[in-house]
Amino acid sequence: AMDWQGLTRELSLYLESQVRVGFFGSGVGLSLVLGFGVAYACYYLNSIAKKPQLVASNDRFCRFLEEYCPVVTETYYPTIWCWEGRVQTLLRPFITSRPQVQYRNELIKTADGGQISLDWFDNNDSSYYPDASTRPTVLLLPGLTGTSKESYILHMIHQSETLGYRCVVFNNRGIAGEELLTPRTYCAANTEDLETVIHHVHSLHPSAPFMAAGVSMGGMLLLNYLGKTGRDTPLMAAAIFSAGWNVFESIESLEKPLNWLLFNYYLTTCLQSSISRHRQMLEKLFDMDLVMKARTIREFDKQFTSVMFGYRSIDDYYEDASPCRKLKSVGIPVLCLNSVDDVFSPGHAIPVETAKQNANVALVLTSCGGHIGFLEGIWPRKCTYMDRVFKQFVQAVFEHGNKIFSM
Repeated sequence: AMDWQGLTRELSLYLESQVRVGFFGSGVGLSLVLGFGVAYACYYLNSIAKKPQLVASNDRFCRFLEEYCPVVTETYYPTIWCWEGRVQTLLRPFITSRPQVQYRNELIKTADGGQISLDWFDNNDSSYYPDASTRPTVLLLPGLTGTSKESYILHMIHQSETLGYRCVVFNNRGIAGEELLTPRTYCAANTEDLETVIHHVHSLHPSAPFMAAGVSMGGMLLLNYLGKTGRDTPLMAAAIFSAGWNVFESIESLEKPLNWLLFNYYLTTCLQSSISRHRQMLEKLFDMDLVMKARTIREFDKQFTSVMFGYRSIDDYYEDASPCRKLKSVGIPVLCLNSVDDVFSPGHAIPVETAKQNANVALVLTSCGGHIGFLEGIWPRKCTYMDRVFKQFVQAVFEHGNKIFSM
């Protein structure tokens, strides 16, 4: 093993002999800074930068990922100055760039008289797939109050554009500027709207290879859909990022004092804001004054979400919304990326043993990354580790998928 203490001492002596400035005009300050820097680098390389844990029971799926999606086996180097989970989570929306994307909006009707807003990136300039009828299509599902404007969605579309693929973003009811035509929004457990969208997209391009990627609650919804449909889906495969596997554990984690202050209260106000402009429609069924008094996600779900979708109690809703219960029924190849320091989806709640029982499932677990963070590089403005996993896996499925579909 390298003698880090000796290296620090030698470098300090050398630099002190070369530079005659430091604290109070001596080289002591420089020596201390250098010593701290080397110690921090040693700690970072030994304890922070690690290869992710790849969990998959199917050897063929493992070999497929190692060959065509090698990023899942490479060391992940989180941004050296913000690797802690909460910091990564908080910084990503502000620090990452927002690629320019021109959408084409489509409103589709639902069986109950509602409407869903889809934002299409057609990629008609694709040189790899000039024929729109066979151009691979990726359906993207944003998080809890997210839309097609989220930075992580824009980056996924940018990655897809370079590969020649088409994307369509599924905006949950009532949050992308469209009106609510019925007193109903969305939740993580009810997959009816997602089923409507999937069949609509597939009917428009029946000859195009088709897969989906879901982030956070979008990932939970997608997993719940896949657990319900098994192999009976037009989707070839799916990618899941930062899903909350067990809602009870997620909510308990988010109700810890610091997490409530940093995340829970803010998300609750976002949920309230997303429904407040539909108040006139929703007041037909709900006591909106009571809903707007909620100070936690649990209180909001108790007064609003669980009632809207007919659950007897909030526990019944959280039980039904937890994808860990349906993972064993997933019937197509699914890659799921989580960080074990994600306060939205605690590491101990990730269903590792259940995943090992389904040959279609692969989990990629990083030690750092937070919730939809996965920042890397000194100044993480552009591509994140999550973006690279998305790009490689989508490309692997569309271009080499026949090697895993016989599983």
